[in-house]
Amino acid sequence: MLGPVLLAAARSDGIRRLVAAAPVTRPVVDRYIAGEGLGDAMSAVRALTGRGLDVTLDHLGEDITDPAEARRNRDAYLALCDALAAEGLAERAEMSVKLSAFGQALPGGHDLALANVTPVVEAAAAAGTTVTLDMEDHTTADSTLAVLAELRRSHPQTGAVLQSYLFRTEDDCRALAGEGSRVRLVKGAYKEPASVAFQDKHEVDRAYVRCLGILMAGRGHPMIGSHDPRMVAIAQELARRTGRKPGDYEFQMLYGIREAEQRRLADEGHRMRVYVPYGTDWYGYFMRRLAERPANLAFFLRSLATRG
Repeated sequence: MLGPVLLAAARSDGIRRLVAAAPVTRPVVDRYIAGEGLGDAMSAVRALTGRGLDVTLDHLGEDITDPAEARRNRDAYLALCDALAAEGLAERAEMSVKLSAFGQALPGGHDLALANVTPVVEAAAAAGTTVTLDMEDHTTADSTLAVLAELRRSHPQTGAVLQSYLFRTEDDCRALAGEGSRVRLVKGAYKEPASVAFQDKHEVDRAYVRCLGILMAGRGHPMIGSHDPRMVAIAQELARRTGRKPGDYEFQMLYGIREAEQRRLADEGHRMRVYVPYGTDWYGYFMRRLAERPANLAFFLRSLATRG
């Protein structure tokens, strides 16, 4: 019941200030976020790749208010490209970007986001890695997929994210299941209205399986973004049925969640990629993680009440 409340709170400045000031917040944040600076992110990359895991890096900064912030986020990713190339880690670490961090929600945001993300995609390719465009709330989907199509003209390896709770996603999966297409399938972590998205968890799960079947049967590279043991098992069975080898798809899980399962999959020979967020603008990401994990939410709220 508290999950939707937390998703709404993710956009509240007042609650942001309350949560950020609470002494208990930092230890919980540290579980899900690698740190605030580039050095922290690179330390996480070295540690994870040293354990046989691949990485995708997200520089947090989605709630921007002016074009200067969008340029700073662009520059942070350009610095990340340089760091990955300098340390020889580009083959094991890609990047995930939210177009809102590049100005998508600002006036003229579609063109602004495209202008800011294009040099990042180019720099990633030069460094030997690639970029995946994260999907945000449903109002951004058409713009995000249009940016993806434009980027793929020159950089077809650019990845996409689709969310199974949206009614439209099966059609989007069919459109993006072609040769070489990289698609991360997730259930979805934004508060969406019943007019565009499934509200019942079981319906979301069933939609996830349908979408995953489409991607596995296609000619692209499916990326299974789920911590659900059932979805992991179903993905393995679908891979077997469609004749896919471990390198023909990959699992993706969030930094700090189900770490033993991440190691197990990697040890079994699967490509296991860890989604590693870093940066100072952690609030929205943090609140969505709490909303997804009731046990962590209960712990945080009890601690917050005790400290208060």
